[in-house]
Amino acid sequence: MKLLDNKVAIVTGASRGIGEAIAVKFAEQGANVAFTYVSSDEKAKALEDKLTALGVKAKAYKSNAGNFQDCETLVAEVLKEFGSVDICVNNAGISKDNLLLRMSEDQWDDVMDINLKSVFNMTKQVIRPMMKAKNGVIINMSSIIGIKGNAGQSSYAASKAGIIGFTKSVAQELGSRNIRCNAVAPGFIETDMTNYLKEGETAKTYMEKIPLGRFGTPEDIANTCLFLASDMGNYITGQVLSVCGGMNV
Repeated sequence: MKLLDNKVAIVTGASRGIGEAIAVKFAEQGANVAFTYVSSDEKAKALEDKLTALGVKAKAYKSNAGNFQDCETLVAEVLKEFGSVDICVNNAGISKDNLLLRMSEDQWDDVMDINLKSVFNMTKQVIRPMMKAKNGVIINMSSIIGIKGNAGQSSYAASKAGIIGFTKSVAQELGSRNIRCNAVAPGFIETDMTNYLKEGETAKTYMEKIPLGRFGTPEDIANTCLFLASDMGNYITGQVLSVCGGMNV
């Protein structure tokens, strides 16, 4: 018996990095996976094939989580194709780092739409079938930066902090319907987005802030999401689980 046997999971922004690791981990544990992407058709097809090879149903959807209409269409299609939505991982995210003095309105809006509005967009769509089933799990990807802040990342920090407040509110609204909503706050994880942090003095500076003395991996985040999505986490809701090697101590 696998931890997510016959569950249906949606993972946004899953064609690479943390999202891809979550999709693979869920499939390994028996979940049927619908995932979204916005750029590479080739990477999406490769992941779809990889998940299907694990013996589950999987489908890639080209969909922008920051667009409300896209999310409405996506969830309707997933319900039609898969029959239900048991788990939703709101993972889609970007960063457009800049000092506030130099940040444009467009840069700010892009980060808010993809990181924060996307969580509203997707959660709004999945809670109706979850409420009908009186069961569901929502996992929102925040960040250690949403807890601590960071110079040059005011937009990213604000979007990720907003996710935490949203998560706690949704958990209170939907707990009586047996729907759990939690946030995961990764620290510095080795992905394409953070490659620049691994070089020279920058890497040394950040490493000194991590008690465990290493950057995290996408697998570390995927394992945490698996715990929260499975029955192992069935008495946990409204929480922020920091997976950061101790950075927030």
